[in-house]
Amino acid sequence: MFRFIIIGAFGLCAGCTARAEPDIIDPWARYNHPVFSGNRAVDEAMFEPVAKQYKKVTPEPVRTGLDNFLSNLRAPTDLLNNVLQGNSEGALTTIGRFGINSTIGLAGIMDPAVDMGLQPHKEDFGQTLAVWGVGPGPYLVLPFFGPSNPRDATGLVVDVVTHPLFLVSYPGATIVQISRFSANSLAQRTAAIELLDNLQVNSLDEYASYRSLYEQSREDAIHNGRLRLDALPDFDEFDEFDDE
Repeated sequence: MFRFIIIGAFGLCAGCTARAEPDIIDPWARYNHPVFSGNRAVDEAMFEPVAKQYKKVTPEPVRTGLDNFLSNLRAPTDLLNNVLQGNSEGALTTIGRFGINSTIGLAGIMDPAVDMGLQPHKEDFGQTLAVWGVGPGPYLVLPFFGPSNPRDATGLVVDVVTHPLFLVSYPGATIVQISRFSANSLAQRTAAIELLDNLQVNSLDEYASYRSLYEQSREDAIHNGRLRLDALPDFDEFDEFDDE
């Protein structure tokens, strides 16, 4: 349910309404639609109310500290994928950020590395596969995780099983994994409250909007923010501006 929240480019088009695209790019639509509807129902019944209450009662500095801590925990994933992509600058930056934030940043609760000019280089194995030339495959909606595709779904599994907290055996490992996943999900859903509310209200076809924006955001992530203009989806609002 929360895969769709890890999408920086969603914020670019939070108020846009995506035009439905030909089903030829979505051959699994007959499977995806009911899964999407089920995810939305679970989100509305459980995750959205919890996220809104969490945001209401938790001071922003506390939420920011949790976000920073969770971001610091994913440093091994970022490092591995930067290395696999041949991005030495990103790998060195990730090492530097982890060392600084884990020490003077109080285990990552604060992010002094940013003030030192070390910006995050977040990478996942889905991006790595794309850099290696692997195509995304058909659009796929995963139960609970939301929009994806075979390449990114494979990458998600690899990212989980290659993390040190998953590989190393220690007391309470299962509890730690569940807690980390739950905290990540809560933080991501809380950050996307206004975004997803706007998307639900303004989309003529919410399913198509999620699909278009997910694909756009993944292109943006794969190209490290160098979004290709020819990859942008078509939005109805633009047609209205043209008519005027």
